[in-house]
Amino acid sequence: MTFRLIGLLAPLALLLPTPLPAREPVSVNATVSAADPRAAEAGQEILRKGGSATDAAIAMMLTLNVVEPHNSGIGGGGFLMHHDGRTGVLESIDGRETAPAAARPDRFMGPDGQPLPFRQAWPGGYSVGVPGNVRLAWDAHRKWGKLPWADLFQPAIRLAEQGFEVRQRLDTAMKAVAPVWADFPEIQKYFWIDGKPAPMGTMLKNPPLAALFRRIAAEGPDAFYRGDNARAIAATVSNAPKNPVPMTEADLAGYQAKPRKPVCGHYRVYTICGMGPASAGGITVLQVLGMVERFPLAAWGKDDPRSWHVIGEAMQLAYADRDTWLGDPDFVTVPIAGLIDPGYLKRRSALISLGKALNDYRPGTPPGAQPRTAAVPRPEAGTSHFVAVDRNGDIAAWTSTIESFFGSQLVANGVILNNELTDFSFTPEKDGAPVANRVEPGKRPLSSMSPTIVYDGQGTPIFTVGAAGGKTIIMQVAKALIAHFDWGLSAQDSIALGFEFFDKDGLVLEQGTSLEAMKAPLEKLGHKVSVSRFGLKANAAERTADGHWIGAADPRSPGVSLQE
Repeated sequence: MTFRLIGLLAPLALLLPTPLPAREPVSVNATVSAADPRAAEAGQEILRKGGSATDAAIAMMLTLNVVEPHNSGIGGGGFLMHHDGRTGVLESIDGRETAPAAARPDRFMGPDGQPLPFRQAWPGGYSVGVPGNVRLAWDAHRKWGKLPWADLFQPAIRLAEQGFEVRQRLDTAMKAVAPVWADFPEIQKYFWIDGKPAPMGTMLKNPPLAALFRRIAAEGPDAFYRGDNARAIAATVSNAPKNPVPMTEADLAGYQAKPRKPVCGHYRVYTICGMGPASAGGITVLQVLGMVERFPLAAWGKDDPRSWHVIGEAMQLAYADRDTWLGDPDFVTVPIAGLIDPGYLKRRSALISLGKALNDYRPGTPPGAQPRTAAVPRPEAGTSHFVAVDRNGDIAAWTSTIESFFGSQLVANGVILNNELTDFSFTPEKDGAPVANRVEPGKRPLSSMSPTIVYDGQGTPIFTVGAAGGKTIIMQVAKALIAHFDWGLSAQDSIALGFEFFDKDGLVLEQGTSLEAMKAPLEKLGHKVSVSRFGLKANAAERTADGHWIGAADPRSPGVSLQE
């Protein structure tokens, strides 16, 4: 099958054939994968009713809002990558949250002129951005939906009205934030019983959320962005028990999801496509892959320390560029083509030595870059990725988030509001120059979300992956791609494979996995290495040689994949 990529960046110079006319369905089956079985079941239900991949993804997003309220939902935003199985067209939609009009570059600066500690800035009104997921879903449904809009809400409404069980992930999240909830009595009404978080096995309900879902299902996105619900969100933020700050009905009414140009590049014989800014995911994944491509990873294999050494070096060089050059393209000039230019990545890769760790990971100067200073990265936690493939060959890969566990801790009409503005740099200027990712009205904070679709040499989509886990998302995706395409692992084994990341002190290897054996060899190369557990959660799907799609879900999570 041939295909074309909407908005493909000319400097990549990918030679792609003209799309063929519409065809008969190109998938012999359908599949969904989500981080919670109840969400996967909702997607499967929609596919069985004849829904498209987009329909299934919307149903999963809404259901996750109910059963995984600490991670994602309509109080937050996301990024969607969509491949059209009949035309071969690839498109993406940016549903990232935006800063309200009252947000200024110094929002997270304290009276002493220093950036606020994260735990002081996170809960309450300072951190809430205008949510984007409802508008993203509406725009996606208008382009690629098949079933009536209202049908997609039914699985989530059932769970919100009839009740859903508290399972381990929700239990863990509630316990983690319970001390913060002392200042947020409204959220306690939904998740506390007898003065403490509801224990595992409890059946919870969310009638206000169900009622809001019914209104949005009947009236469309204006039921969320205008009228009573908009007033409720604005009042909740403006009168928050901590960090109250103005948000207006006009902030909500003016929100728009935006079509964005997918960012695509070659890795060996494959074409890797991901989200462009305001996501850092697509570019940074391509940078990591571009820097390791010259090394014989396939020959070395997954158990060779050299593989993890070069991946670790490329990772830290790519993240240095991420923190310096990337931001909302509507506000700053992002040198997208320069950052993934093969010549630039070759020069960056040349910094990697097989004999010794670099231990000094500074940003480069990509072609077309303007002078800029690096942002200070912030922690992220609450996110979910899900994927659907339908029998027409459509692929919907969506990463959705409210940021930290339970977002800002604020609730309006049963919707937990995000804390996405903490993804901005708290320091607006550095070395006398503005930071690319500083707060500005209407701006979208930089994200690590990395929904990804991969094509083979004939232009056939063969793999899709995304993850949750804050800044680790990029490397979860890059690791899965390397494991699948260099080491021949299945989608399931690729995302299950042990993980390598980094912190301010050096490399961090995932505890309890085969990567622990890499610690001593990496230390001999000069790396500082620690071992730790990670909160990882990836979902993927792969196309097999016989044309079947098989989903995959991270064994670290309760997620599942279901086939049709």
